[in-house]
Amino acid sequence: MEDIALNWIGFPNESLVVNGLAWFNETTPRLWRLPERLKSVVRPPLWELALQPSGGRIRFSTEATALAIRLHYPSLAGMVDMHKIGQFGLDLYVDNEYCSTVYPVDQPDVEASFFADAPALLRNVCIYLPLYAPVEVKAIGLSDGAQLWPPGPFAVPRPVVYYGSSITQGACASRSGMSYQAILSRDLLLDYVNLGFNGNGKGDREIAAAMAEIDAACYVLDFAQNCDSPAQLRKVYGPFIDTLREAHARTPILCITPIFASAEGYSKEADLRYSEMRKAIRDAVSERTRRGDQRLHAIDGTRLLGCEDSDGLTDGLHPNDLGFQRMAERLSVAILEALKASL
Repeated sequence: MEDIALNWIGFPNESLVVNGLAWFNETTPRLWRLPERLKSVVRPPLWELALQPSGGRIRFSTEATALAIRLHYPSLAGMVDMHKIGQFGLDLYVDNEYCSTVYPVDQPDVEASFFADAPALLRNVCIYLPLYAPVEVKAIGLSDGAQLWPPGPFAVPRPVVYYGSSITQGACASRSGMSYQAILSRDLLLDYVNLGFNGNGKGDREIAAAMAEIDAACYVLDFAQNCDSPAQLRKVYGPFIDTLREAHARTPILCITPIFASAEGYSKEADLRYSEMRKAIRDAVSERTRRGDQRLHAIDGTRLLGCEDSDGLTDGLHPNDLGFQRMAERLSVAILEALKASL
């Protein structure tokens, strides 16, 4: 990169729009998914996971012929069930199409090029932040003389807000732009916030209260499997809905039952567990719709990813890119219907 003349713009910058991090005005310049005032409120594992900016994006338009980034990773410790690029990488999408990825190799400080010799055309740029690794963005590098312009607008001004487990956070996408929310947002031109917490989507009331702070176009609840038992899920699921509904009486809420797991059909214990979890969610939704909540909907997770989609799983539980693509395509219909009904 030494032979490319770049103008480095320090981050944050008012021309670099940050989406997907609902409390960025409080956490700036830190790319956290929860504000620091909740550090002493939520369980420690939740706080540590909140430092991983899944769903966070940096957006702008530019006519730059070269684009680069400077990063610092506080830790390079990774997980065993996701590729390093999927955990640590930042994806660049240009005009809604994938361009390239940068990620650390063996050093915590990274200076990397997204592209270096492109035509001087005005482009919409979206940089997807890592799914499973804290990162500090230090600066964005543009070809000398290039300018920053506002990014293109979303189809709906308010975000879709997702809450759930490791699947929601993005396991096991091959890269940060391939979570089901990211795919769906590109297809429908929607903003989104990802509040998925690996192994910790347990229906915490503190997360429900935090989620209710966000003025959302739609809430999507995609948790169940992290609960200790179907009985525990029943205990927390209804109150989680109620917390959102008390703050947002008319906002659509979509409740996804568990997607297919490969153990189903091979383990009576798994069959019973998944069946009871799905019933617990349907029951919570039915009880409230009978009381008149017409903007609350149960979504059958096995219709998003079912037994016929087993090639869409990485480890029998978590979707791969194929699985996330199918989930995004199938969930988009319900999202669109919910948004239209709320207008």
